[in-house]
Formats: sequence, structure tokens, C-alpha cells
Amino acid sequence: MATALARGLISAGFAPCEAIMASDVSAAARRAFADATNAAVTADNAELLSRCRTVVLAVKPQVARSVVEALRESWTGEHLLISIVAGVPIARLSAWSGGVCRIIRVMPNTPCLVGAGASAWSRGPTAAEADGVLVQQMLSTVGRAVEVPEELLDAVTGLSGSGPAYVFAVIEALSDGGVRMGLPRSIAAELAAQTVLGAARLVLETGEHPAALKDAVASPGGTTIAGLHALELGGLRGALMNAVQAATLRSQELGRS
Repeated sequence: MATALARGLISAGFAPCEAIMASDVSAAARRAFADATNAAVTADNAELLSRCRTVVLAVKPQVARSVVEALRESWTGEHLLISIVAGVPIARLSAWSGGVCRIIRVMPNTPCLVGAGASAWSRGPTAAEADGVLVQQMLSTVGRAVEVPEELLDAVTGLSGSGPAYVFAVIEALSDGGVRMGLPRSIAAELAAQTVLGAARLVLETGEHPAALKDAVASPGGTTIAGLHALELGGLRGALMNAVQAATLRSQELGRS
């Protein structure tokens, strides 16, 4: 995700590669980041903080505390900490960092890799309006971004954060259906993926409610309504709603642990 954000910033002209640095304990991860961005890398987090004033925290929730606390003496009021760590609230990040840096918490998703991300962000109490403008601009280089109250970020995690995996499962299932009915796998997969892409663009670009767009496709007594009936019998909508709920609750658990 850090690589995706960096590539988006560079390709959009928001920041040159010379203005970006990444730190990672893994030599392989450092090489991969450098190869993808031509930016500088280091294995020393303190060096990064000494050279950068805007810092993106992109680590697993289980190690976030150790990473932030280890730099407690290095954080300053000039630092803006942008956290994309799932489930870790701003108050906890502030406590770990000594309460001196400004914090904005972000929940992006993996389509940022192709410039089609869906991100939400929340501003900490000490973050300035200019910090929010900066984060909005950064995230907009890799997709769409919206500001939400922090208490809604777990729901964002369950929906758009985890959502690409749900959609991949839908694409795979549609493709399997095409193969079941005789289509070659490559053609079925391409048609399924493009269908999901096209449907999503219709929702975003027309502003129509998904139900209205669905009804426009479903002719009386036709093929689409027969397929929709099968989906209702299979509980597709309930299953997807349950998936968002389950992922949201898990994000909340991570925040408490």
C-alpha cells in the first residue's frame, strides 16, 4: 500500500521521487520500493523522521505500537503522522508518539495500486485544516477519498477496505458461471471483470441508485430477472451485508487489542 501511494504521488506530479523516502527492516521490501519508485530507502526509522515531516505509517496492527513508541524521542510538532494501520485509533497513536505530532488516520484499499482506490480519512484533534487538504490531495492521486468521523472508520474498513476481496470473489464466481455454461476461462474472466468495472462506473458517473440501474436491466419475464431471482434464493445480498459486518467487528476488535 505504501508503494501504491508513493507511485500515485509521483505519477500524478504531486511529489518527485527525490522528495520520498521509505523505511523497512526487510531488505527485499526496500529493494521492491526503490525499484517501483526510484525513491530513497533506509532501514533506520529515526533517519526517516529526521528527513521527512510527513510520515505514512504502513505496518501491521500488531507491530504499530513498537514502531511508533521506538521513535518517541524523534517525533516533533512538525511531523504529520498519516496512519493507514487498520483498527488503531488516533488517541492510541497519539499516546504512543508522546502526543506531539499531528495525526490523520486513513483507510485506503488495494485498488490504489491501479489508481482506483476508495479511501476515507479522519483528522486528529491537533491536525490542521491544511493537513486535511494535503491528505485529501494525496489520496485523490490514487482514486477517490472522503473525510469521515473516526468512529466510522471501522465500518469503512469492513466496506471498502475489505471490499475488494468480496468483489474478487464475485468476479471469480461469475467467471465460473460462464465456464459452466461453455465459455473459455480467459473470455469468461475478462467479461466478468469488465462487467463489474462497467457497472461500478455507471453507479459513480450517473449518480443513479443501484436499485434503479438494476431495474433498468431487468425486463419483465426476461433473463436478468431470472438471474436476480436465483441470487435472492442464494442469499447474495445478505451474505455481502454479513461480510461487511464481520469485517467491521474484526476491525473494532483490533482497535481494542
